[in-house]
Amino acid sequence: MPMVVGVVAGAVVVAVLVLIGLFKMMWRVAEPNEALIISGSKHRTEGIEEGLGFRIVTGRGTLVVPGVQAVRKLSLDLNETELQVDCVTHQGIPLKVRGVVIFKVGDDFVSIANAARRFLDQQKLMSERVHNVFAGHLRSIVGGLTVEDMIRDREKLTGQTRAACGTEMEKLGLIVDSLQIHEIEDPTGYIQNLAMPHAAAVQRDARIAQAEANRLATEAEQQSFARMAEATRDSEILQAGYQAERDKAAAKSQQAGPLAAAAARQEVVVQETRVAELEAHRREQQLQADVRKPADAQAYEKRTLAEAERDARISAAQAKAKETELAAVAEATRVKAAATAEAEATRTRGAASADATRATGEAEAAAAQARGLAEAEATKAQGLAEAEAIKARAAALAENQEAVVAQQLAEKWPEIVQAGASAFGNVDNMVLLNGADGMGELFAKALTMGGTGLGLARKLLATMGDGNGQAVNGASPSPNGVVTPPQQRVPVEHEG
Repeated sequence: MPMVVGVVAGAVVVAVLVLIGLFKMMWRVAEPNEALIISGSKHRTEGIEEGLGFRIVTGRGTLVVPGVQAVRKLSLDLNETELQVDCVTHQGIPLKVRGVVIFKVGDDFVSIANAARRFLDQQKLMSERVHNVFAGHLRSIVGGLTVEDMIRDREKLTGQTRAACGTEMEKLGLIVDSLQIHEIEDPTGYIQNLAMPHAAAVQRDARIAQAEANRLATEAEQQSFARMAEATRDSEILQAGYQAERDKAAAKSQQAGPLAAAAARQEVVVQETRVAELEAHRREQQLQADVRKPADAQAYEKRTLAEAERDARISAAQAKAKETELAAVAEATRVKAAATAEAEATRTRGAASADATRATGEAEAAAAQARGLAEAEATKAQGLAEAEAIKARAAALAENQEAVVAQQLAEKWPEIVQAGASAFGNVDNMVLLNGADGMGELFAKALTMGGTGLGLARKLLATMGDGNGQAVNGASPSPNGVVTPPQQRVPVEHEG
């Protein structure tokens, strides 16, 4: 009986141990950083369509039927991949962008399912796939930016890259925890050249700040030296003052004896001087009483008499001046009245003379106007008469030229002969070669000139146009209408 109990107990224990072993073989627990992917049976998981053929367990345990179901683990740890991408900016400048992407499988079942389908057996290749995704999008994004944009706003580059890669990472079941751009390498030196003006400005500001600091330090040192010199000067002045006081005290102590003797002597001199002054004052008082007061009395008497006499003369002079002033005023009044009367008479005479002058001028102007009119009328009548005479003479000349010319020549014959004889007026001596015959010939030539003038007058009258009296061939009409022939010089032969 005890044996049977022992066998049953042993069997129970074995059975329990077997059950425990089987349970341990079938029970699987998911760690916090992993997900269990159980395949081999259909399961319905929240967010996943029905019939996937696997189920996902995270953070708990589950039973797995060995031989019927397979269990694999998908890591939920963080992963990182280094980015080293050669890019070209919008400006055509080549750059090398270095960064790091930290990613992991999403915590939701959808992300775990997507990651399980793609990376369950290739989890080591996950970083390479993520690198390729980010490299492509990074090149595309950098191609639309400038170097300045990338330098000044790296957050913009990071945000655009994460936004561009978000959809693809979601399909892969991955989420990006961090994307950092560590470095932007510039093989061409564009960034360095871009920074040179700023670096130069920083160096300039640093040099200016250093110079300003040096200046302030120098000023502080100079002020410190000045204060030191001032303190030294004050100390020396105080020392000199103290030394002077000591020297003065020593000199006083040395001169105390002589000063006392001199003071005693001075007191004696002062007393003697006071005695002399008193004596002089006494003598002055004596002189005042004996001499000055009688002299002052006499002088006062004389001065009083002189002032009285002066006042009398002044009074007499003032009375005389008053009398003279009254006489002058009366004379001035008389002269003023006489001048006023004379001025009035002069003004009256001037007005009468002006009226007479104006009347005389008006009469003379009227007479001059009358004379002018009379003279103008006379001149006009004389001109009309001369014109009528000229007209009558021209008519007579037109009717009988020979008679008119003969009459004119007869009237002017003495003048003609005189004009012919004037040729001999400047001859002092004249020699006639033929004697009486020469003289007769000379007078015959003179007479011939008259005949020649007559013939010339006829020719001129024959050639005149319409009797307008114009000169022809050197002849000129006279004021009375008679044509005067040009003068001819009589040839005279001089002896020798």
